[in-house]
Amino acid sequence: MAAAQDSILADLTEMINAVLGDFATDQVITMDTTFRDDLGMESIDVVSLAGRLQARYGDTVNFAHFVAKLDLETVGELRVGQLVDHIATSLEGDGVPAGSR
Repeated sequence: MAAAQDSILADLTEMINAVLGDFATDQVITMDTTFRDDLGMESIDVVSLAGRLQARYGDTVNFAHFVAKLDLETVGELRVGQLVDHIATSLEGDGVPAGSR
């Protein structure tokens, strides 16, 4: 699943940079990058990211369901890798190889 994760991370990085626009940092986004502390994403940014995920992956990747399972503290410390893993798992559960979307 490493190749699929790399592909998803690249897609997610593009989405994050599009959401942050001029506020995007020059830092490299990795699996350990946190949305709040490292990227400075606010809740409105996360909502915008959720919309982009919906547009990219459709109903297969349910971001709201993923976040609903987390407590408030965990959401604040959410790492990009956790979302990448969720996307990969969701796509595999749909029967579509994650790297082929």
